[in-house]
Amino acid sequence: MPEVIFNGSDGRLEGRYVHGEGPTAPLALVLHPHPQHGGTMNNRLVYAMFHMFVRRGFSVLRFNFRGVGRSQGVFDHGQGELRDAAAALDWMQQHNPNSTGCWVAGFSFGAWIAMQLLMRRPEIQGFMCASLPANMYDFGFLAPCPSSGLIVHGERDMVTPTEAVTKLVTKLSQQRGIVIDFETIEGADHFLNGYMSEFESICEAYLNKRLKPVSETRPLAFAR
Repeated sequence: MPEVIFNGSDGRLEGRYVHGEGPTAPLALVLHPHPQHGGTMNNRLVYAMFHMFVRRGFSVLRFNFRGVGRSQGVFDHGQGELRDAAAALDWMQQHNPNSTGCWVAGFSFGAWIAMQLLMRRPEIQGFMCASLPANMYDFGFLAPCPSSGLIVHGERDMVTPTEAVTKLVTKLSQQRGIVIDFETIEGADHFLNGYMSEFESICEAYLNKRLKPVSETRPLAFAR
């Protein structure tokens, strides 16, 4: 998997990138959890979502936010990280000028950044979020939410109670033309420990519904 280094607003950023199939391959950007709590682009949920898009022929990028791994800079409480995500999408678009679409995905802190990027970039057509921290950050910017997507949450999440996410989903679902698929995993915590297969099954089914299913001849890549 090719390692890439690209320029962010405050220094170089480290990522892993797979180029898609054909000249018009769609794009997918996958964002990792909180940098100050061990979050990196190698998080197992991030890795899993990354390969879900790879198997569907997307050009896919995951990267380390500023101050993580070999990425330059320091943690900026979300503002700088949003600029990092925008720079990552810019970099992919430069290398895929004829791309036919774009998706964004994220886990926890990365999901919060993903939803902010969704509001700022009209080319993003869909999203997948895991453990959305609806009680920790203000999601009032989703007014209205511009794209349909999937939100997956652990039923026993002690970081963000399910009720907080349910309230946000209910608000977003009232918007005409927007469909939010909300799936809870019974028994799972914020990190979905021990429930990776359930998480992957939910995400794969959602992508199969909105995109073409994975070819049976294409090998699967499992999360590490």
